[in-house]
Amino acid sequence: MKEQGKIPVGKVQRATKFVVAGAKIGGNYLKYQGQRLFDSDQARADLDQDNAKAIYSSLSELKGSALKVAQMLSLDTGLLPQAYTDQFAQAQYKAPPLSYPLVVRSFKRELGQEPLELFDRFEPKAVAAASIGQVHRAEKNGVVYAVKLQYPGVADSIASDLKLVRPIAMSMFNLNASDLDHYLGEVEERLLEECDYTLELERSLRLSALCADLEGVEFSRPERALSSGKILTMSWLEGMHMDEFLKTSPSQAVRDSIGQSIWDFYDRQIHELREVHADPHPGNFLFQPDGRVGVLDFGCVKTLTPSFYKSYFRLILPDSTANDTAYRQLMYDLRYLLPEDKPADADYYLERIKALNGLLGLPFQSAEFDFGDADYFQKIYALSESLSKDKRLRSANGARGPKDAIYINRTYFGLYTLLHQLKAKVNVTDRTSLLRAGLNAAAV
Repeated sequence: MKEQGKIPVGKVQRATKFVVAGAKIGGNYLKYQGQRLFDSDQARADLDQDNAKAIYSSLSELKGSALKVAQMLSLDTGLLPQAYTDQFAQAQYKAPPLSYPLVVRSFKRELGQEPLELFDRFEPKAVAAASIGQVHRAEKNGVVYAVKLQYPGVADSIASDLKLVRPIAMSMFNLNASDLDHYLGEVEERLLEECDYTLELERSLRLSALCADLEGVEFSRPERALSSGKILTMSWLEGMHMDEFLKTSPSQAVRDSIGQSIWDFYDRQIHELREVHADPHPGNFLFQPDGRVGVLDFGCVKTLTPSFYKSYFRLILPDSTANDTAYRQLMYDLRYLLPEDKPADADYYLERIKALNGLLGLPFQSAEFDFGDADYFQKIYALSESLSKDKRLRSANGARGPKDAIYINRTYFGLYTLLHQLKAKVNVTDRTSLLRAGLNAAAV
């Protein structure tokens, strides 16, 4: 994989990358107009492929929040054409890494010494590279470590990068500037937290300790003396990334065991701790042939307030969905419906949101759920696509939904996608009754 000797950090430099990508896309469209006369379907496929490569190429050089957006979009297989999904999935752990001289300079700036002055061995070639940082394998006193190094300038560029994507987001989601700020503020806050490796170290210690009793789940141990705000050193975890693991043709029993461990890990965090590892993409897990799974990267953690938790999860309880008045009130409480909506519009929005929530809530309403069920996911993708093309929904003005839902929605979408890739059958227990008990407790 080609290495990068530098990262554009200035506002003008980063904006120029977006402009260059736009020029490439413009050229691709001109080529498409000529090809479509002969084979329109193939021309469209080629256009998607060329545009996806152009966009990913630019974002992968920028790193940081720009590449993080691509990583998040790669999880939403119902949102983008497959060409984009395949390209953006590389942001999970296959982004172009930094060159070793740049790694050395970063170590000297952060820890005052070069890697080989701190470790007995340090592999100059990164073993993984994602949106915020890359990972190197190292050894010291017989202990093997994973050393995560943050890309230079990432934290400083977050605000300016988000400003660059504002016009695109406003157009895509029919929002004005103030409505968009409602959401971008949440995204910016989480991204800034992800760039604070000292905070990640503390979260890793706390959450792994609170989940240490879970069967089949393993966590790295951070090493304070070899870490800083932009370098995080943790014990090495063995295992394979998802694509490599699936090539080994694991048995259904192993798939189910891993799926159960991942489900239990998120179940504990969301419904007991109310603090969740909100970045469940495949690059943050390592899978082992015996059914164990290693959890990586506690950089993105979302805390759920009691009031949000109570309202959000009441949406999937049968007694809420069966009571039209109660369900409608929840829609207003969570701002999926707004006071200024006309009655006919409110009815229209409610029925469609209710249909989507009904599908997404199905796993919570049975003792066991088969996440390998292709029909179930096809229904989700089909409904999501239908809603995304619904002109009446797209014309609905205003910021809809709580900003707190951004990362919990992302968590569940990523979790469902992981379990679907594993084709795992999971014992979800009688979550409906447990949820009701938890929500009643939250209300006290």
